[in-house]
Amino acid sequence: MNTAIQAALDHAVQTLQAQNVLPSDWNNTSNLTRTKDRNHGDFASNIAMIASKAAGMKPRDLAEKILAALPEVADISKAEIAGPGFINFFLNADQRFAVLDQIQAQQATYGRTQANAEKRVQVEFVSANPTSSLHVGHGRGAAYGMTVANLLEATGAKVDREYYVNDAGRQMDILATSTYLRYLELTGQELVFPKNAYQGDYVKEIAQSIIDKDGDIYVRPVADVYKDVPEDVQYAAEPDAEGNKVVVSGDKEKHIDGLIFNSQTLLNEGYRVFHQAALKAILDDIKDDLGEFGVTFNQWFSEATLTEKIDEALQTLDQRGFLYEKDGNIWFKSTEFGDEKDRVVKRRNGQTTYFASDIAYHLNKLQRGYTDIIDIWGSDHHGYIARVKA
Repeated sequence: MNTAIQAALDHAVQTLQAQNVLPSDWNNTSNLTRTKDRNHGDFASNIAMIASKAAGMKPRDLAEKILAALPEVADISKAEIAGPGFINFFLNADQRFAVLDQIQAQQATYGRTQANAEKRVQVEFVSANPTSSLHVGHGRGAAYGMTVANLLEATGAKVDREYYVNDAGRQMDILATSTYLRYLELTGQELVFPKNAYQGDYVKEIAQSIIDKDGDIYVRPVADVYKDVPEDVQYAAEPDAEGNKVVVSGDKEKHIDGLIFNSQTLLNEGYRVFHQAALKAILDDIKDDLGEFGVTFNQWFSEATLTEKIDEALQTLDQRGFLYEKDGNIWFKSTEFGDEKDRVVKRRNGQTTYFASDIAYHLNKLQRGYTDIIDIWGSDHHGYIARVKA
């Protein structure tokens, strides 16, 4: 119905331009909107206020001329001037419910358009680390992301829904090593489980599944697993005045990193068994939860496939003068694009950062030819917005 009203207003403008009330080159930027109060009609236009300066008259005086120039529209019962110069339109009673007949006739296609038929859009959402089950915050992202994708699809866009699987990097190594340590415990070994390892019962379940399949073939002496590993963090018996734990000795990060290194060295290819078993078990759980929630993805993109793309991305940035070396690290000049500080992309030990993977992933997205790329992140990732935009 608003299309018919807008057409009538356009006709009135042309009439007033022919009468030299409005300039022939006047550009109509007015809005036709639904009214908030039914006492003011069904639709309201601010055209008289927008055009009053060009016409050289008061908005209400111009509104009267617009009303006089309006052609008859069958489903409008009346139009009147309100306030400083709004034109309010009242629909016939039958017209207010005509949309119900339209909905009944079109069923599932009602409201769909081809407005974005030329667009190819990627919506990436949820993308939680496959190190534990989803929580309610991920549910929010799942509902929001699926809704955005569905709405875009309803306007004719070709939409790909994508989940970025963080299956590479340190967190997955911590999970794999946590699983291996539980494996050793379940096969009768005694050890002190690291404070920085994954503590959930699901880790034991994954370890047990490996025992059920392969037995004790991956058992190595616990002394070798913990050999030369820095001491785990030790806390004081009482917290500080603010309730925080007080570190007495040790370093939990160096402790778990030492265990990861020893586990990888002792197991060789066997280490991948724990890495992949943990990844598959948790990712299957995530897929089941999302599926029951009505959320599906066209693509589950593996971070592990980005190795060559990371090199390509960093080489490209270096060639364009956006990387520099400082303190042995390689930095991206993100401050040149509005970020609060520059960001490390490669550490002095040669390892690339999570941000470097993000850069490579977005390069991959762009190279896939999308017209629009939408990232939907959780509130804890707000700090990444500026650097990824950069």
